[in-house]
Amino acid sequence: MKLKHIYIALFALISSLGFSQLKTITDKTTYPFWINVPDKENSAKQPILIFLHGKSLSGTDLNRVRRYGVLRAMDKGRKIPAIVVAPQLAKGSWNPDKVLEVLEYVKKNYNVDESRIYVCGMSLGGYGTLHFAGKHADKITAAVAICGGGNVSDGCKLATIPLWIQHGDIDYIVPLSESQKVVDAIRKCNEKANLIFSIIKGGNHGNVERLFHEDAMYDWLFKQKRE
Repeated sequence: MKLKHIYIALFALISSLGFSQLKTITDKTTYPFWINVPDKENSAKQPILIFLHGKSLSGTDLNRVRRYGVLRAMDKGRKIPAIVVAPQLAKGSWNPDKVLEVLEYVKKNYNVDESRIYVCGMSLGGYGTLHFAGKHADKITAAVAICGGGNVSDGCKLATIPLWIQHGDIDYIVPLSESQKVVDAIRKCNEKANLIFSIIKGGNHGNVERLFHEDAMYDWLFKQKRE
């Protein structure tokens, strides 16, 4: 009986290793990053999903990036039909040009569908997402920013791509007004912009992390395609 259990455990381990291609790249771009490539990458062009973490995951230990968000969802079994890229910020704020450096490296070295490049982030990563999209909207297809904020001056640039901005109504770390200001700027520039603004009832700065474990964000993102 014990031997049977050992075989089952070994089979499960081998199976998980066979399907897991999560690895780190630490010396090719300014930001080190995790990358996960779907098994079918060699036969078809794949979308990219970039995840930008919040302040608490900053540092020089890449394992911190797996504590919440997209990588945490994957560790818990979520299968994401895209090349997932999760850089780590050592300190400070996300630099849009350094995020672009990571994106360009992945585009150069992997089989990428350039009509389907997505970015998402939470907290400091929500700011990073909107700062990146605000400067390099022409490089991405769509973005999701959770409990963050952005530059009001980027309103017209942000209005050119599909955006889903989400924020909890009882967030005392980053107030809801931070997202509201950007939403107002986008709508002022183009009231018909492809923008969804979701105010999450009962959402605080931490519990909105559940959005990374639900289907809605991924379903919406992967429906977006640049012509």
